[in-house]
Amino acid sequence: MKEVVVKILESLRPGEDYVKSENFVVDGLLDSFDLIVLVSELDEHFTISIKGTDIIPENFMNIEAINTLLTKYTS
Repeated sequence: MKEVVVKILESLRPGEDYVKSENFVVDGLLDSFDLIVLVSELDEHFTISIKGTDIIPENFMNIEAINTLLTKYTS
């Protein structure tokens, strides 16, 4: 799952190092528009529908947080 998330993130902003970042927003790797696109891509790829109440920065601050969120929807 992590590799898919990294590929999706890299498609948003090629050349950025998402693996080393602990906070995408603070590091300038993810803005509000990117977040909307990311949610859409994750919904489509994993055939899920992330609820609006889960679309908060804490759930998208790094790869681990995104994986935790995806686990909630895919298990």
